[in-house]
Amino acid sequence: MTPAGVFAKKTVRDLTPANRRVLVRVDFNVPLKHGEVADDTRIVAALPTIRYLLEKQARVVLMSHLGRPDGKPDPKVGLRPVAARLERLLRQPVAFAPDCVGAEAEAEAAALAPGGVLLLENLRYHAEEEKNDAGFARRLAALGDCYVNDAFGTAHRAHASTEGVARVLKPAVAGFLMQRELDYLGRALDQPQRPFVAILGGAKISGKIDVLRVLLGKVDRLLIGGAMMFTFLKAQGKPTGRSLVEADRVGMAREILEQAGKGRVELLLPVDCVASATADGSAPGRVCRLEDLKPDEMGVDIGPETIQRFAAKLADARTVLWNGPMGIFEVPAFASGTEGVARALAEATGRGAVTVVGGGDSAAAVQEAGLTERVTHVSTGGGASLEFLEGKVLPGVAALDDRES
Repeated sequence: MTPAGVFAKKTVRDLTPANRRVLVRVDFNVPLKHGEVADDTRIVAALPTIRYLLEKQARVVLMSHLGRPDGKPDPKVGLRPVAARLERLLRQPVAFAPDCVGAEAEAEAAALAPGGVLLLENLRYHAEEEKNDAGFARRLAALGDCYVNDAFGTAHRAHASTEGVARVLKPAVAGFLMQRELDYLGRALDQPQRPFVAILGGAKISGKIDVLRVLLGKVDRLLIGGAMMFTFLKAQGKPTGRSLVEADRVGMAREILEQAGKGRVELLLPVDCVASATADGSAPGRVCRLEDLKPDEMGVDIGPETIQRFAAKLADARTVLWNGPMGIFEVPAFASGTEGVARALAEATGRGAVTVVGGGDSAAAVQEAGLTERVTHVSTGGGASLEFLEGKVLPGVAALDDRES
């Protein structure tokens, strides 16, 4: 499915949910600490869909995965703490089923009153979930009268709860979060106001090749940071010290630089960096020009001049898409570049630009900087947003009902 096609799916507004069991796939894959939810961002993101269904007097059955329990029960990744947090957020009781399929789950779902909520135990306690087992999908489908997928973060996976159920339980529609994600990402790619600027970071080119190629055909400017910049710098014959370089991708980086030139895309690479002898912050960092990087040093962040240059390239931007940190931002000493880009993004939003942060580490960085409310949209799905930007079909979206043209 191309991004242009994503608007053709039915949504939760197309349902008549009163007194019906609505089986909702949510993404409650949240961090737990000491038996409690440590960050409820993903739970909060699903609230508009849940509240809408409750207002319509639906009987809401929620299902999610959490962590990687490898197909068997693991109390460390049980969803009971999530039910407790959801109760507080909804300000109403949330029933909890000790399994996601079977007689007890079916009894709990049948007992739900209109306006009631049930959360099922971790889907990944069953190996059949990730195998997209048809029998398991039918057992999940038995818990609902219709299906809503609001878990964008798992839409790129063809699992029983995302793709399998949507094939057997109809109607199968998108929730508000799913719709919002596809709206913003789709419009950024297909109907961007210009100048359209993309900022790409992260460790490796290899994980972003398809995104780079797609964006080269769409953007006016491409700003590259993170460790992947060193593969580009190597392609230009510049010193990289002990920085991460993908030797087998240097030719590809050279090709991308040439393509950008031919396509009249302004591709901007860093001019300075923070250099250190170690990546874990145990050795001090120093700011240097890239040509002054020593053989025994590695680049661990973009430098202050690069931050200023990148910010300047966002000054007149009307659409900005950001995916990937600018350095090893989880080490506080090497987080300035990522924070600087996050601030520049917030300032661009304030000037009227549509700014979209493509999930994963970039989303975490925006949140840590306290700027989530100052950008247009922060994606809840790192892998899903990346695959969508690459133009790949998202199985969890493709399986939903098409809107009649």
